[in-house]
Amino acid sequence: MQPLIDNARLFGQRPEEFARLAEGQSPQVLFITCSDSRVVPALITGAGPGELFELRTAGNIVPPYTSEHPTSEAATIEYAVEVLGVSDIVVCGHSHCGAVGAMVRDDDLTAVPAVRDWLAHAAPRPSGAPEDPCVAEGVQSHVLTQLLRLRSYPFIEKKLTDRQLTLRAWYYEVHTGAVREHRADTDTFEAL
Repeated sequence: MQPLIDNARLFGQRPEEFARLAEGQSPQVLFITCSDSRVVPALITGAGPGELFELRTAGNIVPPYTSEHPTSEAATIEYAVEVLGVSDIVVCGHSHCGAVGAMVRDDDLTAVPAVRDWLAHAAPRPSGAPEDPCVAEGVQSHVLTQLLRLRSYPFIEKKLTDRQLTLRAWYYEVHTGAVREHRADTDTFEAL
């Protein structure tokens, strides 16, 4: 922890670099990804402060839309689309994902009921080879499922219909740094 504290102290000693951030934010992209500490959206994309609006959830899960019981995830997505006016949403899964791996292997999660119940939002369960430590197939199918889930949000469907929003599915390999994007015409994930 001490190195993090030391960096935070130094970080605040450059106020001139951050003064413009007080004027507001205008990110072009909502980046939805996993909470995994190996996935760092700004590092992957080269974005600086104010350039990405981020939503991080265990397993980069987009919960079902419901206006009766809104979730913080739905509120974040709505704010990004309706208030900030992002033009792109990226759902980025990653190799070696513990959440997706647990779903693919059908792990017993009774010892972590909050995790178990959160992962239930991912239905249907991702397919893939349980013996694959990268869980590539499982993660990629899971990311596509989350894109479909986004389409069920009424404000997203409207923006898609009006051609004001693009949805993107990415797969990040934590062991190589490679990023692949889903191509609808070939139904494959290919290098950016």
